[in-house]
Amino acid sequence: MREINLKLQNMHCGACVRRVTMTLEKTGVKVEEVNVGSARVQAPETIGDPAILEALNKAGYPATVATVNA
Repeated sequence: MREINLKLQNMHCGACVRRVTMTLEKTGVKVEEVNVGSARVQAPETIGDPAILEALNKAGYPATVATVNA
């Protein structure tokens, strides 16, 4: 498992946090923490960063990878 820290755009409230959490869970990652503007997840090697970023982008929350810890 890799720990990935994400920076997210377009988040403004608790509802955004819930939507981002649900989107991340649907990609198959373990959600550690989601705050307005950031998220920390545990991702297996089988789920690449592009798949996570694409899912968030489609949900309306463009994201970038801040850090990855193996």
